[in-house]
Amino acid sequence: MKQPAQSTFRNAWELIRFSTYAELRAERARSYLGLIWWIAEPAMMMAAFWLVFDVILKTGGPDYLPFLLIGLTVWQWMKSCITHGGYAIWTNLGLIRQARLPVLVFPLVQMFADTIKFFYIFALLLVILWIAGYPPNLAYFALPVLFVAVFLFAAGAGFLVAAVVPLVPDLRFVIEQVLTVVMFLSGVVFSLAQVPSPLREVIALNPVAELLDATRGILMHGEWPDWLALAKVGTISAVVCVIGILVVRRLEPRYPKLAV
Repeated sequence: MKQPAQSTFRNAWELIRFSTYAELRAERARSYLGLIWWIAEPAMMMAAFWLVFDVILKTGGPDYLPFLLIGLTVWQWMKSCITHGGYAIWTNLGLIRQARLPVLVFPLVQMFADTIKFFYIFALLLVILWIAGYPPNLAYFALPVLFVAVFLFAAGAGFLVAAVVPLVPDLRFVIEQVLTVVMFLSGVVFSLAQVPSPLREVIALNPVAELLDATRGILMHGEWPDWLALAKVGTISAVVCVIGILVVRRLEPRYPKLAV
């Protein structure tokens, strides 16, 4: 019984890997700038936030630019996985009706594609940090564990969104607004130290805030993450991910019957 299961898993993984590669090539072909646009788009957003919060409002500080770049880079990865993966089933309903493919393939392909793009942007971010005076340190060895926790959290949220959006497509507009609120309540553009004490403890309960704080600690200060807090976030993320997968699998028979 083990061999068929292993074969099925291998075939599913090959399908996801090939589809991810095809998605990245197709996305690059749709833009004249190609690979450059993957970096130029988030760079423009970072520049806009830096101009507003640091130059105009002067709410930043001496370390605000790397603080902002790290926060926006990680947040954009999470948001892209949630939205692109979350809308993947809905946008592929026509293909789902025609081909007998595991529905989970569609959000996973989008999430893996966004993750690959994130590593290109992250590599550029590291170069900028090194030039700015934040050299590599031993705490970098904690980054893979941290990134797994980030991906699990984003994937779990993305699966839940992917499960319900085909049934209620108008939820897309609500989700976009919710993500905007979450961004501003997660310390992406401001330090939690600037928040008054009662509210600071509430915001600190946000898993996204914990993940961003750990990433900044590693890249800017060479600090190892709080392993207990990271374990809690990782456990929550894994649970959310499993629940999202189960919900998608539960609703999978309904998707081919939906109107395109």
